Amino acid sequence: MADQSDVETMLADLVEGALYPQGTGAPSLPGRVCRIYRGWPNAAALEDDLAAGRVHVTVFPEAGRQRNTTRWPDDFVVTAPVAPVLTIGVRGVTATLGGRADAGQLAGLLVDNLAVVHRTRDGDTPELVAAVLASQVRTRRIALLAGAAVTVPGAGLVVGRVVADQPALRETRRQVQGFRISCWCPDPATRDAVASVVDAALSAQAFIALPDRTGGRLRFVSSVVRDDGQDAALYRRDLVYDVDYATTVSALLASMIFGDVTVAPAGAGVVQSLLG
Repeated sequence: MADQSDVETMLADLVEGALYPQGTGAPSLPGRVCRIYRGWPNAAALEDDLAAGRVHVTVFPEAGRQRNTTRWPDDFVVTAPVAPVLTIGVRGVTATLGGRADAGQLAGLLVDNLAVVHRTRDGDTPELVAAVLASQVRTRRIALLAGAAVTVPGAGLVVGRVVADQPALRETRRQVQGFRISCWCPDPATRDAVASVVDAALSAQAFIALPDRTGGRLRFVSSVVRDDGQDAALYRRDLVYDVDYATTVSALLASMIFGDVTVAPAGAGVVQSLLG
């Protein structure tokens, strides 16, 4: 799921990438050492760093800028379809398994009006899966096993299929949260340089990618300079951005394996749909 902390982390990463385009091992774009982090600065550490010419850039949730924007149905949606790595090839009345029998797959045989299925587990092999399917077929008719191949003598139709569990997300809530990105700098020129780089990088992003594979909509709200004279060594500019993002729950959904096959009554043979 995407949490507020994930959004803060992604914003901090964007700021770091803008100020250190060649990585933190190289000098920053403004030429100053920049400390980028979530939260509010420690007063003593900030004062020491400003005196040494260093910059702080903080990402902090803006109080009072949060609202519920839930508007989509909360159905599960497959996020990144997964293809099975186990295969079943059928030639005549013989089905041969290949590939890898990794966990989280369903391997099945449809023999006339008999369907048998095995869910793969850690340690399975194509030969083991073939043996399990053959043993299930034998509860109703003759099945011959040779390595990873299952032969059903006299079968009118043999269909072999493999499907994989699919990762899915369900959006349980959507919200807009404001975030204050504050540039704490030792002089006005540095403040202007740092803030302009940060603002340009954020304003160029319509969406930010979140760890759960969703995206947060990023919108500029305001920019405020806070040279209020309370601290002559501190020059600060705040950038406020709203992020519209989802709270989600994840699940692995089983896939249907023979849902598009129509089996006629016993003795009438088997009719397979065009999708089969």
